[in-house]
Amino acid sequence: MAIYQNRKVLITVKTYPLPSKKTIEASCTAGITEEGKWIRLFPLPFRYLEHEKQFKKHQWIEASVTKASDPRPESYKIDLNSIRLIGKPLEPAKSWKLRKEIVLPLTAPSLCHLQKTKAETGATLGIFKPRIIRELIIEPEEYPSWTEQELAILSQQSMFDKKYVKPLEKIPFKFFYSFYCKDPHCEGHRLSITDWEIGEAYRKWRQHYGEHWEDYFRQKFENEVIYNFDTYLYVGTIRAHPDVWIITGLFYPHKEDSNATG
Repeated sequence: MAIYQNRKVLITVKTYPLPSKKTIEASCTAGITEEGKWIRLFPLPFRYLEHEKQFKKHQWIEASVTKASDPRPESYKIDLNSIRLIGKPLEPAKSWKLRKEIVLPLTAPSLCHLQKTKAETGATLGIFKPRIIRELIIEPEEYPSWTEQELAILSQQSMFDKKYVKPLEKIPFKFFYSFYCKDPHCEGHRLSITDWEIGEAYRKWRQHYGEHWEDYFRQKFENEVIYNFDTYLYVGTIRAHPDVWIITGLFYPHKEDSNATG
């Protein structure tokens, strides 16, 4: 019988949802515990949670969790009914200092370091500051619409049917960052970005600006991320491909705020 324990977690990562046989759809969610450790909460059907349980990025929550069958050491199964929000999210305008006090002590030297030490440390979550982000790459998805199998999953009946949720839209593009990390021997990386913020930005700007959405998208996630922000990348591995790392989120105070005190 699984043993559940209460944990307080600062949510730092929430990826764009994908179809899930167990929970209709799921978002890979991760954060930092009150003890300063990484934790992954997956699968988590965020859009199907009751409104009072829907947390935001950089918000503390309390929930009962138990170690998942997923072999990644940070992966835990969460009791959805136990989720309780603690206070308001740490808003960026007033609290970059508070965010950084929690997040940045976990900063790894580089992505190369995370890759090289994974076999020894077992770590499959991390954050690091790239030496330079070269470019944002946008490529069309091979299948811009859900497959029949994915549609069947998204339309399945379940315990969540009592709540109406708009059909999950598939993002018809893939996003990547090409960058060099701070390892002196780094030959460069090209990682997929799965952050929910990225997906929602595409949906919002496509709706508002039509065929010109990419101009606004690149202004934020390329120009500003590279030149205006003191950008760090949250990364994690994929369960089915344990040696593949992806970008699960961005941590980006403005450069002028990097030494802010409040």
